[in-house]
Amino acid sequence: MNYRLGAVALLSCVAVASVAEAAGLPAVKVGDRNQVPACATPGRLMAYLRDRNPKLEQRFNTIASDYLRVGTDLKIRWDYAFFQMVVDTSALSFKADGRSGDVKAEQNNFAGLGAVGNGARGESFPDVPTGVTAHLQHLLIYAGEKVPDAVAERTRKVQEWGVLTSWQKSIKGPITFADLARKWAPGAGDYGSSIEGAARKFYDDHCTKPDPNPDLLAASQRTAQPRTAAVVAPAAAVAEEPADRVSGADLARNAIAAARAEATSGKRQGLGAVKIAKEASAPPAAEGQPATASSNVGGGLTILNAPKTEAPEKSAVVQQASVAGLAKQAAPIPGVKCRVWQASYGGQRAIIIRSKSEGFINYTVLDVNEGAEKREAEAYIQAYAKGGEPVGEYNNQVQALDKAFDLCPEG
Repeated sequence: MNYRLGAVALLSCVAVASVAEAAGLPAVKVGDRNQVPACATPGRLMAYLRDRNPKLEQRFNTIASDYLRVGTDLKIRWDYAFFQMVVDTSALSFKADGRSGDVKAEQNNFAGLGAVGNGARGESFPDVPTGVTAHLQHLLIYAGEKVPDAVAERTRKVQEWGVLTSWQKSIKGPITFADLARKWAPGAGDYGSSIEGAARKFYDDHCTKPDPNPDLLAASQRTAQPRTAAVVAPAAAVAEEPADRVSGADLARNAIAAARAEATSGKRQGLGAVKIAKEASAPPAAEGQPATASSNVGGGLTILNAPKTEAPEKSAVVQQASVAGLAKQAAPIPGVKCRVWQASYGGQRAIIIRSKSEGFINYTVLDVNEGAEKREAEAYIQAYAKGGEPVGEYNNQVQALDKAFDLCPEG
């Protein structure tokens, strides 16, 4: 979206000039006759994105999987949301005609939520999946759905003040991306055509080619829970009639099996990151009011589920000691209730993070990348487990879950 990146950067979201200009844009919500084509796989979409931006940052390597996963859960046309993102961010370069826009890549704001021009940067989100969730949730409220506990401040305020109600009542039939865009950013005459053109190029070209990275689709289908940030809940499902002593290995297998069953059945719970503290703000006079930004803790973190944590009396001190060899130090804490959680940076190794909140000891199994174990553990502790500490490092998630459930059999 070149004209917005340079002058007013990324406005609240997408825009379409007229139904005639954007006749090919579908309804926002999926339906029997409005489904995402099967050829729209994360691998093909990422190849398409890299064609438009050969210098794509590595942390965006799985963003198409995020759109698929969250969009499927929200039951919206996530493929067109992806094309909106491509146009809105100039293929994640956040530049137009060589100039940077108001919204920066590190904000993980893929729809310009809260950016109103004149240097207003808009909202920031802690990681790529959360930014994708914010974008798709904002689209969903325009389609007429309520989004409880929305990620973005902008989304919460638009709902709270009912600014869309009368407009939605004026629309006959399902709300389309064209309807949405005329309300969202009136006057942007060629934006609808840009989105439709981006979609057509993908479906006419990349959709006809073999998937260059089918593992991305397989990984999306195996993911236990969607990458959303709202509800917090325990990770594991324990047998209804447990034996006198169920081993950690058995509980770990149960947790993984339950997660895979949820992923394949489509009955996924909205597990997610701790909510960023919300600050009250005045009602929006128009779409695009900026909100308080949250700090970026690094891209690629998937919060499968995470505990709310209590900040220590003093400011949180990130653990500087090496996490290697800490497995021997980990031991159950008698007389204290506990819970097991999961989060992932996408790597094969895993670290157990121990923290305290609401009278519970929390054991988070954090998947980390080899060579980045310490950095990723520190980032997670600072963002989601203040005052916590790593208590074990393992070669894979199964080993870590085994130990976590040994430390906390009640899960």
